[in-house]
Amino acid sequence: MSQEKILLLGAGGQIGVELTTALREKYGDENVLPTDLKSTHDLLEKAGRYLQLDAMDKNGIGDLIQKEGFTQVYHLAAVLSATGEKNPKLAWDVNMESLLGVLELGRELKLTKIFWPSSIAVFGPSSPKHQTSQSTIIEPTSMYGITKNAGENLCAYYNNKYDMDVRSIRYPGLISYKSPPGGGTTDYAIDIFYKALAGEPYTCFLKKDAFLPMMFMDDAISATIELMEADKKELTILRGYNVTALSFSPEEIAAEIEKRIPGFIIKYDPDYRQKIANDWPASIDDSTARNDWGWQEKFDLPTLVDAMIEGIKRMNHVES
Repeated sequence: MSQEKILLLGAGGQIGVELTTALREKYGDENVLPTDLKSTHDLLEKAGRYLQLDAMDKNGIGDLIQKEGFTQVYHLAAVLSATGEKNPKLAWDVNMESLLGVLELGRELKLTKIFWPSSIAVFGPSSPKHQTSQSTIIEPTSMYGITKNAGENLCAYYNNKYDMDVRSIRYPGLISYKSPPGGGTTDYAIDIFYKALAGEPYTCFLKKDAFLPMMFMDDAISATIELMEADKKELTILRGYNVTALSFSPEEIAAEIEKRIPGFIIKYDPDYRQKIANDWPASIDDSTARNDWGWQEKFDLPTLVDAMIEGIKRMNHVES
């Protein structure tokens, strides 16, 4: 079997930084190239080669694929939920046009695999709120969710019509200390740690009992690579796989943090992001992923909180 060469688009975001590292460990530094719209990226450039590349530049991406012989593309570039509500046209343009361009390149250049991230934002108020199943009513209300729903259908179309191999995960809220939040509704679960460790109160933009599906970034990276390495014959989903690890509310994560940082205070001032969260599931049924390719998370809420606190302390020490 020939060596896979992997190109990442939008690698400067929350998922891309850690996914790049994991892929390099598995496939070798020379076979994994992260790119992003940013001209520079400290974390990615410290770890190896990095290129500035616009995910909307189909011709530029195609030239790079042909020049360097990339066989797989991880297309991560997107305008996220909260940012997308501020500029819905931008969210549609970036999220849909870039995906269509990558799918067309996959068809034209015969890429072996494409990965594209979907989201629990595909669900809406008409979807079951608890243990939302893989196949259910999907009527998203945010522009981000609308683009993810349309993107899933587009990926399935290319899978079916052109016999391509496009794989996707409906990510829940992702929590990491290695890269900053990217404008998502679940980003409170990252910001809260920085305030707590600074000895400051945190004002949450969601209600205290706003339960949402969540996942520590290490689990998200593992799920992504496991899905991409799974035997295609075992996969039954052509759109986005439901994948989750746990579900908690701001009140619950604040309580876990307070156990480790006594005196930590959280306040609540819900804004427009609460409306987005109202339409999303409180918990997810990901049994199809577990059955098809053996998905299994490693982090629960206490271990997630420990990892975040330790990781932020370590990074601040290194940076100081």
